Amino acid sequence: MPAQILDGKETARQIKQELASRVALLPVVPGLGTVLVGSDPGSVSYVAGKHRDCAEVGIASIREDLPADATQADIRAAIERLNNDPHCTGYIVQLPLPAGIPVNDLLELIDPEKDADGLHPTNLGRLVLRVNEEVSSPLPCTPAGIIELLERHGVELAGKDICVLGRGVTVGRSIGLLLTRRAINATVTLCHTGTVDLAEKVRRADVVIAATGQPHMVKAEWVKPGAVVIDVGVSRVFDESRGKYVIAGDVDPEVANVAGWISPNPGGVGPMTRAMLLANVVAIAQRQAGLR
Repeated sequence: MPAQILDGKETARQIKQELASRVALLPVVPGLGTVLVGSDPGSVSYVAGKHRDCAEVGIASIREDLPADATQADIRAAIERLNNDPHCTGYIVQLPLPAGIPVNDLLELIDPEKDADGLHPTNLGRLVLRVNEEVSSPLPCTPAGIIELLERHGVELAGKDICVLGRGVTVGRSIGLLLTRRAINATVTLCHTGTVDLAEKVRRADVVIAATGQPHMVKAEWVKPGAVVIDVGVSRVFDESRGKYVIAGDVDPEVANVAGWISPNPGGVGPMTRAMLLANVVAIAQRQAGLR
């Protein structure tokens, strides 16, 4: 039978309804800030989507839109404005930044308490240290969204063998920190370009999380029958039959005939990432109001 679908769009819709109810109980309106440099189409579209989400939930939008030739000092000033803005509950710096800009140096300037992406070194450090404790700091959005998507579909993770493909900070390196916490208790194998016998490692996994940005890399013969497959990576490939570029994930479509569950791409992890960004902002606002 074809795999069951992990519907990120519908799940994100439900989460946004829940967040709207929580926002309505807050004494002040929370605000999401964005720093956007230049006019990269993907970044512009993504930021616009985040602010549309804000409107749905009742979160105010605060924008810092800078030209493509913005200097390091310009971006630093925008970050400092958001750090000091009492109406900004949390914010993100949209990547990529222009070539030559020291990305990590700037990201470390973000106030950790306003880190809506959950990727500031301070917050990742807290996640490393709090294996057995509750984590109150913002969580990395995509990893948190993946776990939320699985749990809301009744997929059990405790004791499962999970194979993660890709070691990027946004997903690969950070999702293991969440999955191996005692509250979830999964076993994680992180694979990358130096991994030997990659297909065999994938084949042993109960859950496969593909975040490489390599179109259709994960083949059906790699996947254990009934496994859960999460397709995170996004690539633009030219579809000759349609005469245009289209979105392709890391997972070959034939995997759907082998897996037990699969997330579509698009429509799976992407909406969940945006929903968890809003969830981080609302959680920060609740903590500030003494409601958490």
